[in-house]
Amino acid sequence: MRSFAIKETDKALSEALIDKINNLTKPKGSLGLLEKTAHQIGLIQQTLSPELRNPQNIIFAADHGIVKEGVSFSAPEVTAQMIFNFIKGGAGVNMFSRQHHFEIKLVDCGVNADFEPMEGLIDRKIRKGTSNYLYEAAMTPEEFDRAIEIGVEIVDMVYDEGSNVVSFGEMGIANTSSSSMWMTCFTDIPLKECVGAGSGLDNAGIRHKYEILKQALDNYRGDGSPRDIIRHFGGLEMVMAIGAMLQAAELKMIILVDGFIMTNCILAAGKLHPEVLDYAIFGHCGDESGHKLLLEKLNANPLLHLGLRLGEGTGAICAYPIVVSAVRMINEMDNFAHAAIT
Repeated sequence: MRSFAIKETDKALSEALIDKINNLTKPKGSLGLLEKTAHQIGLIQQTLSPELRNPQNIIFAADHGIVKEGVSFSAPEVTAQMIFNFIKGGAGVNMFSRQHHFEIKLVDCGVNADFEPMEGLIDRKIRKGTSNYLYEAAMTPEEFDRAIEIGVEIVDMVYDEGSNVVSFGEMGIANTSSSSMWMTCFTDIPLKECVGAGSGLDNAGIRHKYEILKQALDNYRGDGSPRDIIRHFGGLEMVMAIGAMLQAAELKMIILVDGFIMTNCILAAGKLHPEVLDYAIFGHCGDESGHKLLLEKLNANPLLHLGLRLGEGTGAICAYPIVVSAVRMINEMDNFAHAAIT
């Protein structure tokens, strides 16, 4: 795996940022999470006057071998069908992206289908879905490394287009299962509390999903390192997201974290490079079982609580106007001295 030169944000500017925010024409702390968000962005960009440029949402798509065990409400062919929906502009993420002026990058990481060359689809398919981790590792070490490199490549592309804020989405039937496996392995939260309905399982379906994942966990014979856990239980789209997040942090970009799956990706990225978390703004607390527990474990304070569980980057994009408000606050509100307010 490549090495990343990620540094913690320099806290030397923290006092000056706090002083600027506290002296805006408002009672101290009265804009709550907006103030904390502005402070974090100021540290990321190392400036008292941060800016947001050309926001983009990267959607990584791939299929999962574990889907064969009936762990998802949705059929596996839905992953490929959604690719066409994204291309046509008909998905939830398309609508929110139009509303909030995000550009979308759609990447085929490992969808179990053949696509003709299409405008709007970046072909980086490693293989047609992962192996079934009930019996074997989801991907080889070489495939893991390749997925990390592609994530880096896509973020470099976005950065070169002038973006300094990026959100990540995913499409992959059964990827809540992989997320639950990472969550229990990296947090010691019991697996039962990490497993939820995904795209719509009923109580019996959730019990079956848990039983399959518990068996897969019992069957694991790896070395227990973060890298090994990630490649054994992960999806190609999720590993690409990890590489993308790490590269975004190296480039000092703002990372908008979406729901349960992307929160597990930033969790896993943090096991490889803890400094990445300094660059993460958590968009929302979703409705998938375990997301709230995971956010609490990360000491994350999400911007929205809307009961979302769609994925695709939708929750992160919905939260973006709050980020814009935080930046406008620190840049555009007057201060007490200039406004002659005692």
